[in-house]
Amino acid sequence: MWRSLCSWTHISRRPASLGLGRGTYSAFRRSQQHRNSSCTPLPRNYSSAQGKVHSAIQDLTASDAQRRTIYALSTPPGKAGVAVIRVSGPEALDVWRRVIQPTCKRKALADYIPTPWKMERCRVVHPETQEMLDDGLAVYFRAPHSFTTEDVVELHIHSGRAIVASVLGSLALLPSCRPAEPGEFTRRAFLGGRLDLTQVEGLKDLIDAETDAQRRIALQAAGVGEIFDELRKGIINCLAQIEALIDFGEGEDIEEGVYDEARIQGKVLLDTMKLYLNDHRRGELMRSGLRLAIFGPPNAGKSSLLNFLGKLQAAIVTSIPGTTRDILELSLDIGGLPVIVADTAGLRHTEDVVESIGVERARNAVKATDIALCVLSLPETLDSQSGMKESIHSLRDLISPETFFLFNKSDLLGQSSRGLPDPEDLRDNLLGNQHHNSKSGQRAWVASLSTDNWTPSQTPLITRARHRTHLESACQFLEAFLELPPEDVVLAAEELRYAAVAVGKVTGHIDVEDILDAVFRDFCIGK
Repeated sequence: MWRSLCSWTHISRRPASLGLGRGTYSAFRRSQQHRNSSCTPLPRNYSSAQGKVHSAIQDLTASDAQRRTIYALSTPPGKAGVAVIRVSGPEALDVWRRVIQPTCKRKALADYIPTPWKMERCRVVHPETQEMLDDGLAVYFRAPHSFTTEDVVELHIHSGRAIVASVLGSLALLPSCRPAEPGEFTRRAFLGGRLDLTQVEGLKDLIDAETDAQRRIALQAAGVGEIFDELRKGIINCLAQIEALIDFGEGEDIEEGVYDEARIQGKVLLDTMKLYLNDHRRGELMRSGLRLAIFGPPNAGKSSLLNFLGKLQAAIVTSIPGTTRDILELSLDIGGLPVIVADTAGLRHTEDVVESIGVERARNAVKATDIALCVLSLPETLDSQSGMKESIHSLRDLISPETFFLFNKSDLLGQSSRGLPDPEDLRDNLLGNQHHNSKSGQRAWVASLSTDNWTPSQTPLITRARHRTHLESACQFLEAFLELPPEDVVLAAEELRYAAVAVGKVTGHIDVEDILDAVFRDFCIGK
């Protein structure tokens, strides 16, 4: 131990990171030289050992900022056919040479460069011991024609936990590599210009899509950035006209009506943005799903409706009023729309303590939901001349513009009385006169909630609250611009500049470092 310590003292240089002064360091060296005089001579392989020690010290002191090459498992962990490990960065080719051995002998050379975008059969080996870890495939994507715009190497190996762990552990031994942070591959794609922010968010939504409608909305995000870019370019064109007035003034050769033309263009842009904003937040609801609460009097058919929608016997159905006493939720795909449907207790006055707690919970659930569906039994509603008004009056405090009405059990009416009255206070929120034992009634009711009938003009452009916030800010700046008189051209230019910046924040075509972390932190590690 003392010999190795003496040898280390003899070969070490003055470390700048120690912060030793010149006098202190000289005294330190003299004391060590005195100790070294009694040490044994250095071995012949001293220079080789020195190089290894120096290399090891360099590896230990390399920071994450210096290790620009990242790696991660890009497929979900667990047993499967194939696991994909992605490596991206300036040292990706060096990683190839150190951990990949092509099965073809003529390719197993130190200076071999793999053919880009061509999958090759290979052996994955330990970078130090050359022990074979797995037999798989590898592909090299040459910069800038890769997802991250950097050199990228992908290892396609068997997905056993031990295999994946051994390969990741081998990559951790390489001094130029470090594990990727969540979303770092996609972040590099954004910084390299491969994706804009709307495409990044669309990619995340595509990964998280649970319904076909969510998948379609996420794929359409690829073209959303172009729409926002056109809006931004339109604002910049208006700004250019206003700045021309500032730079040249009225005395120069400037066409008359330039300011009025800019105002006309600004009004068109403002109307377009307001049209996009007036979408009833369909995009946000489509991405995150909505909550639908079924409520109404006891024995109206609420639990039967939940079982019908879920296509399973989730709720107990009896003829006894007050059977449902708690909230029962199901996550459903209704016509492409992700919906959490909640069945609630029948709303009535009761002396039963347990049922009264359920009624209170039902009222709170209806008030907190996105959409409420009031289910009424048609025979009971039409039992007397004032029956409907009495039923509606007992539920009036829960009825809002987001409340829809479904009249159930119409098959129990006599043939002469079949049909639904159309009171004025329910006309706009009526889903129809259907009973769920009817195939046509089932299909018609589900179709009323379906997103498949949306036209391209109805497809939401805004899918995140961030988009809406920036677009609303841009509208405020445009409105301020339109209210300014022609003599305030300097202020007008400033308002247009702010509007362009607000729209640019949607796609990331400005400095948006403050929102990047929020966008990328929800990605998985290997994406």
